[in-house]
Amino acid sequence: MAPRLALLHGFTQTGRSWAPLLPALATRFDVCTPDIPGHGARAAVRAGMWEAADLLSGECGAGRWLGYSMGGRLALHVALTRPALVERLVLVGATVGLDDSAARAERRRADEEGAARLERDGLDAFLAEWLAGPLFASLDPTAAGMEARRENTAAGLAASLRLAGTGAQEPLWDRLGQLAMPVLCVAGERDERFAALAGRMAASIGPNAGVALVPGAGHAAHLERPDAFLAAVLPFLLVPSREVTAPAGPSRE
Repeated sequence: MAPRLALLHGFTQTGRSWAPLLPALATRFDVCTPDIPGHGARAAVRAGMWEAADLLSGECGAGRWLGYSMGGRLALHVALTRPALVERLVLVGATVGLDDSAARAERRRADEEGAARLERDGLDAFLAEWLAGPLFASLDPTAAGMEARRENTAAGLAASLRLAGTGAQEPLWDRLGQLAMPVLCVAGERDERFAALAGRMAASIGPNAGVALVPGAGHAAHLERPDAFLAAVLPFLLVPSREVTAPAGPSRE
């Protein structure tokens, strides 16, 4: 039986956003691609990070977990609350939370402003603004998956920002040492902020964590360079679960 692989998408995406990678993954894994709360079919679900992690862990069950950006933060919450369900963990372009209280308060303000813009200006205007930001400067518009993003609602995304945005998340740096499963922290090599975060996260987790940087990619590494992304993560995901050592990636801080 193929091992289960849970894929958690990022903010403004849906489970359909993983479609470009499924031809390579579905032949090797039993893939679970849920919509996270506030998105897609779960647009009406209002949940903070811990509640969302509990919902998703019940849906996807035991296996390997891979999350991108907001989905990475959620996968981390699953690994901390239900570690028996997470055989291997891949965090892509993810953060563990802002450990500076002033920065966290500023992010909460920015998330509230984003939620208000969603409610005032509507989904299409917000998506255009969101994808025009520096985080996605290297993402080809044809790879952005706009059709899937438009399955969201302004109300659902606004609630997601308020309840599960980075500003609302408690920092989890002091809990990373609890992760006993193999962990791979992934970032695009051109995404300097998240590449640095990947190194810091792996160092905080310990010897069971490694770092992989996707060559030539920015924040949305799996959409920008899907083949290079798969080359970075598949060897880690395909290791039999009985093996407990995470490989060091091409970069480690």
